[in-house]
Amino acid sequence: MLRNLIIRWVSNVVALFVAAWALSGIDYGDSWWTLFIAAAVFTVVNWAVKPILAFLSIPFIVVTLGLFYFLINVLMLYLTDWIVPDFEIDTFWWACLGAIIVSIVNAVMLRLLPEREARA
Repeated sequence: MLRNLIIRWVSNVVALFVAAWALSGIDYGDSWWTLFIAAAVFTVVNWAVKPILAFLSIPFIVVTLGLFYFLINVLMLYLTDWIVPDFEIDTFWWACLGAIIVSIVNAVMLRLLPEREARA
């Protein structure tokens, strides 16, 4: 499990870096440590909070044909913004674009990084 979290953290570091590089509305300041901390918080938030919100939101996800799940992804970025002081997202629309970029980069990165542990 720890190995999977580290792989996801590395993937999130790259994804948040690409989002901050591509979008002027997402910024991690001048310090790389802020990016590393933001990625760690984002990884933990996605691991701990997102499944609970997704479960509680199943009716909304079904009714909106999955659009509400995208809003949960945006909320996870905002939660990271709220927890990490120097990680900033300017507006809701920057967060939406950031969520799209982070999802795409994570999909690519998780294919490139080592495969998950096999369950016995």
